[in-house]
Amino acid sequence: MAKKPVVPQRAETIRETPLAEALGERYLAYALSTIVSRSLPDVRDGLKPVHRRLLYAMRQLKLDPAGGFKKCARVVGDVMGKYHPHGDASIYDAMVRLAQEFAVRYPLVEGQGNFGNIDGDNAAAMRYTEAKLTHFAQAIMDGLDDDAVDLRPTYDGEESEPVVMPAGVPNLLANGSSGIAVGMATNIPPHNVGELCDALLHLIKTPKAQIATLVDMIPGPDFPTGGVLVENRNTIVEAYRTGRGSLRLRAKWDEEKLERGQYQIAITEIPYQVQKAKLIERIAALMDEKKLPFLADIRDESTDDLRIVLEPKSRTVDAEQLMEQLFRQTDLEIRFSINMNVLDADGIPKVLDLRAVLQAYLDHRQVVLVRRSKHRMAQIVHRLEMLDGYLIAYLNLDAVIKIIRTEDEPKPKLMKRFNLSDVQAEGILNMRLRSLRKLEEFEIKTEHKNLSDEKKELSALLKDEDKRWKAIAEQLKLAKEKFGQKTALGKRRTALSDAPTAVIVAIESMIEKEPVTVVLSAKGWIRALKGHKDDVVTGGGETKFKEGDAFQVAVKAQSTDKMLLFGSDGRFYTIGVDRLPQGRGFGEPIRLLVDLPNDADIVGMWVYAREQKFLVVSSVGRGFVVAAEQVFAQTKNGKQSMNLAEGEKGRVCTPIPGTSGTGADLLTGKPADSVAVIGDNRKLLIFPLKEVPEMARGRGVILQRYKDGGTADAKVFNLKEGLVWKSGDRERTETDLKDWIGERAQAGRLPPKGFSREDRPFSG
Repeated sequence: MAKKPVVPQRAETIRETPLAEALGERYLAYALSTIVSRSLPDVRDGLKPVHRRLLYAMRQLKLDPAGGFKKCARVVGDVMGKYHPHGDASIYDAMVRLAQEFAVRYPLVEGQGNFGNIDGDNAAAMRYTEAKLTHFAQAIMDGLDDDAVDLRPTYDGEESEPVVMPAGVPNLLANGSSGIAVGMATNIPPHNVGELCDALLHLIKTPKAQIATLVDMIPGPDFPTGGVLVENRNTIVEAYRTGRGSLRLRAKWDEEKLERGQYQIAITEIPYQVQKAKLIERIAALMDEKKLPFLADIRDESTDDLRIVLEPKSRTVDAEQLMEQLFRQTDLEIRFSINMNVLDADGIPKVLDLRAVLQAYLDHRQVVLVRRSKHRMAQIVHRLEMLDGYLIAYLNLDAVIKIIRTEDEPKPKLMKRFNLSDVQAEGILNMRLRSLRKLEEFEIKTEHKNLSDEKKELSALLKDEDKRWKAIAEQLKLAKEKFGQKTALGKRRTALSDAPTAVIVAIESMIEKEPVTVVLSAKGWIRALKGHKDDVVTGGGETKFKEGDAFQVAVKAQSTDKMLLFGSDGRFYTIGVDRLPQGRGFGEPIRLLVDLPNDADIVGMWVYAREQKFLVVSSVGRGFVVAAEQVFAQTKNGKQSMNLAEGEKGRVCTPIPGTSGTGADLLTGKPADSVAVIGDNRKLLIFPLKEVPEMARGRGVILQRYKDGGTADAKVFNLKEGLVWKSGDRERTETDLKDWIGERAQAGRLPPKGFSREDRPFSG
């Protein structure tokens, strides 16, 4: 019978670990890898690992600016095989971006072939395109042969790669960077190298320079696609002071006069990272949707230079108004978010301000200068040692030749006879016969003197920090001369302008102003009827409602007005009257026009007036005063004003008489000074309006307390003029209210005799 095979025993390798701990360890490792090795740039050279490896591989392939091109596939293959173990597509995409003049301010790769365009078209395949380094990329790597930075083994240990580049130019701010890591992101705009050099030179002289002073020299980003930066100085300074902010960038345009008083608008520069084709598609779509009433046509006349032509509907259309309307609705104006999140010299991600970024670059240049100086010093010491040996050989030439000819091992004899070092003896033995001439001795003495002088200078440089800063300043001046504003590449492209003081666009000028009556039903259907209707409830066929629906509120307005609505979800919503459906139908559900939740209803509706103030009250009797301008919403989502706990609703929103600029549809007379609140328990409380705080958002303060139920209605009025309420079709006024006057947050008393028994006695 065959024996069973013996299974070798192995050590226990299974380690029991809670799932949460195991996931945490692995996700942390992934997050750190993403942050350090992929997404965030180094503050010293402004490069991510893939860009650094691309440049280094191209340098190893000798793709210098003065040399010829090589296929991009060759470069990508070297990068992927030797340095960057990722997909070839991602490497090629990174390489393509470094070559796109509309994507990077100072291209690091010079491409030959199709590298994409500003329309958003992709580059050709890597087998068709060729590339080499630019002078700017060469400046970033200047010093790699001089031991300026550390090298580390590549992922497979067969090669070495630089940890960071020497960075002869401030590449981080010059070209900017963007990336999304795990739990953090970076977005740094490009800047002008000449301006950066000016700021760096100033920082060398004044290490504690204020951010505002640096902004005098770096007034803002300089984008490769130009455009106009429309932001006030204070906003720019604050963004650079905190390392975070948002700046507005607009397209550059000109008004071109035509025959017979006509004109057209030519857009010659568009904001950074905006694709021209998608921009034109967006404008054309808005024209089809009738949302650009000023614009008649758009044409793309771009060749090598960008040119988009806009044709207004008539010569009476103001060009400024047309452009303001486009700026508001399209990517002709964007907001560029600044987030200067970088890896510092220790590899730790930090959000740095402008001065800290500049100082980190200067500190790196100081390290590079010291390392290069020490490297050069070591070369000089070695060469001087060799030259000293050569001079000894020339002075004792016959004896040296005799020893070499007669001795089997001449090296030890030479070292002993002339007190030479091993290096010197080896150098003498390796000398060529042609060097044994008188002229060579003279040249050696000259070289020895020059190297001795250079050694003395380097020694003084290494001992004196001020001299090192002067040397760095000279390097910055050379960089400015090579890439600064006086060069074609370095000339500032993005113009600077103050932020617009106000939105000039007046779309209302294209809307015929006419009286309308806005009607809202109990089920939330809204419409606008022509004319000012005094009785829309019984006004005939045009005010009919769906079965099961009923009238809620009607407001007299103009077609150019905005309607302000308050929902039971505590939000305010804004709708243009011109957007409301008209005619004799039922209108449209309000939820098609605003994002009102299904479990919320509209509490009230008014014509928007900037100066108007409202009292808002929740179902539990809490409330506050809010200004209309604080709750004006630009989007369908509305603007949250009243914070509500679970189960609470916004119950009342009532205008405060006398606070509107127009006051056309509000109570007139003496200013309001009191608040009347009545609960579901039919208890009435009156207290001074000044006890209610004004705020833009919150839960508010307790207006009335309840044991059971909640708020039924509330009203703001003038105490001397009396409290008015509706009872059926009649209005009643009560001036003797002393029995109901108390302090805020009391329970109140039962109302006067004959008081309305309706659910909303003040709202009718």
